[in-house]
Amino acid sequence: MKICGPKYALCGLILSTWGIFQLLLMGIFFYYNSVALIEDLPLGEQTFNKPTDFYAVAERGYKQNAYNCWIAACIYVLTFLFSGHQFYINSRSSLSV
Repeated sequence: MKICGPKYALCGLILSTWGIFQLLLMGIFFYYNSVALIEDLPLGEQTFNKPTDFYAVAERGYKQNAYNCWIAACIYVLTFLFSGHQFYINSRSSLSV
């Protein structure tokens, strides 16, 4: 069933490919506690009495952000499959006309 046109499907393929790579890499960097991404952690306005408290909260934030990135990458895989299907349907219908 044709839902979107060939240009929209191609755009979806390109954006999904970029999103998958970017979110997989960000998930890997979050998983390995990249210091460059510390500003993206959900630390809030907390005050920490000991460094170990900060490290525990930061570790939880890194892991949660990594999982969120990987879930979003899986959603982009679904978008990639949908766009690929639409592109195939559009290219097939243009050949038969």
